[in-house]
Amino acid sequence: MRLYRLKRLFVGMPLPTAQARHERLSKTSGLAIFASDNLSSVAYATEEVLRVLLIAGTGALALSVPIAGAIAVVIAIVIYSYRQTILAYPQGASDYIVAKDNMGTLAGLTAGGALLIDYTLTVAVSVSAGIAAITSAFPVLFPVRVLLCIAAIALIAVGNLRGLRESGRLFALPSYLFIGGFGLLLAVGFFRYGVSGAPPATPAEAVAPLGPLTAFLVLRAFASGAVALTGIEAVADGVTAFKPPEVHNARTVLAVLGGIMITLFVGVTALAALYDVVPREEETVVSQLAWAVFAGGPLYYFVQTVSMLILILAANTAFADFPRLAFFMARDGFLPRQFGNRGDRLVFSNGVLILAFVAIALVVIFRGSTHALIPLYAVGVFTSFTLSQSSMVRRWLRLRPAGWWWRATINGVGAVTTATVLVVVAVTKFVDGAWIVVLLLGGLIAMFRAIRGHYGAVARQLSLDGMEPPLPVTSTVLVLVGDMHRGVVHALLYARSLSPSAKAVFVETDPERTRRLEEKWGKWGMGVPLVVLTSPYRSLLGPLLEYIDHLRAQGPNHIVTLVLPEFIPARWWQQLLHNQTALLIKGAMLFRRNVVVTDVPYHLKH
Repeated sequence: MRLYRLKRLFVGMPLPTAQARHERLSKTSGLAIFASDNLSSVAYATEEVLRVLLIAGTGALALSVPIAGAIAVVIAIVIYSYRQTILAYPQGASDYIVAKDNMGTLAGLTAGGALLIDYTLTVAVSVSAGIAAITSAFPVLFPVRVLLCIAAIALIAVGNLRGLRESGRLFALPSYLFIGGFGLLLAVGFFRYGVSGAPPATPAEAVAPLGPLTAFLVLRAFASGAVALTGIEAVADGVTAFKPPEVHNARTVLAVLGGIMITLFVGVTALAALYDVVPREEETVVSQLAWAVFAGGPLYYFVQTVSMLILILAANTAFADFPRLAFFMARDGFLPRQFGNRGDRLVFSNGVLILAFVAIALVVIFRGSTHALIPLYAVGVFTSFTLSQSSMVRRWLRLRPAGWWWRATINGVGAVTTATVLVVVAVTKFVDGAWIVVLLLGGLIAMFRAIRGHYGAVARQLSLDGMEPPLPVTSTVLVLVGDMHRGVVHALLYARSLSPSAKAVFVETDPERTRRLEEKWGKWGMGVPLVVLTSPYRSLLGPLLEYIDHLRAQGPNHIVTLVLPEFIPARWWQQLLHNQTALLIKGAMLFRRNVVVTDVPYHLKH
């Protein structure tokens, strides 16, 4: 009862199935939920570009603006392509569904596995970056950053367990505060630069190059900044989460998202170049930029606070989409069916919980370091992007609806663009850790196929097709006795209701205990025969299993029903004071054919 009350406190009261339609999102709340991942990249994508360019010295940082421009073009292409995908798949334009529908099962599993990896990394990376933003402003918190990351993931998971619409209400304000805060940063920053004609902050000292400025280095910087595209597919995945008209609302949110993301990302990168910001280990680029623009003060801490909030809440996009993708894959038999179950608040609770646990494990393993996690990040999302856009090209060429040629052209450009970025990311980040994602993706695909194979085998063996009429069944009912008490009497009554010829079984490990039991049996045994099995080595399971196997040998359709008397203490902790023999026996019988185990509980009052 206490656990139930605690669950209700955190999660809320259960919602009826009929309420599902009213739990959908408006454009305002949908933007807050599905766009937080994209918007959050503004807070660290620029820094990742600068960190790579800094290898060639401070002078190479001037290339950050052209690189940001190129990334902005890729964002625009992908946004426009996904708007076409939403039109084609109004019931959910998940990359997994699109690829599987048009390019086959292997392509669908590859896209699905890549997205599952990406969503998990989104939680770990965004939360780690959010905590880094706040530890930049308050360095005293740096030693406990991992604990702060764990607390943040748990908080977001609880918010999502409360339901989609309620999580939208909880997380909408920070998203819009972030847009306002960074918009103010850009407006004031460019205004001050335009008025003064020079950065107000003292230019940073030149950094000596550690290597030459090569095309490969520029490509590495481009690949690092390409993490800004992560999460674009989230709106397409969640079309059905919007209020009617779903397609129109989803496409509108996607277009608004693209405009905001491009403006903020390119703006921050350009402002960092104008103010000569150089990335430092102990302070983020956004923190340095906000300090230079606002000269400290309340607005600086406001920008850092909203940066932290949006980076942490970027995980909310993954928490919204990971469970839905897992549902799609579970529906097709490629993930455990538990992922398809809706919880009390009409959300896929199992997906939320699994995502939280895996993300926490990543944060602990990588000690909450954004830079250690980033190399793992972009491979998965660009794999799914490429498969989805290529699948749409194949769809238009196959169906050829009105305007198919320009639709195919749009998705074709998107496929070529994302494939190019994928190759760049894979090559430049392979040694840094992208190889882990490649191996993990292969392992996931093998796991998906194994799960599907298992479900197929189960369905074939349970099917009634071709089944011959069953033979008659005979049975033996046994009551396992360890002592004589009220719980055993209760179990004997139940066993006699099943079969008048029920028998009791006692495994003898001490002759004196056997004598005392036989004395009580004459009065309380109710005429049920007592079979005593000797156990010279004091083993309970050995003689019992041997006796049950002997009974099973009477025929292929002979069933042994083993009745287990159990007394249940009034308090949960009192259970720890008693032997868990029943659990041991049930575990041993679980994989034995034609053995049925029945618990007969006797509840104690105190």
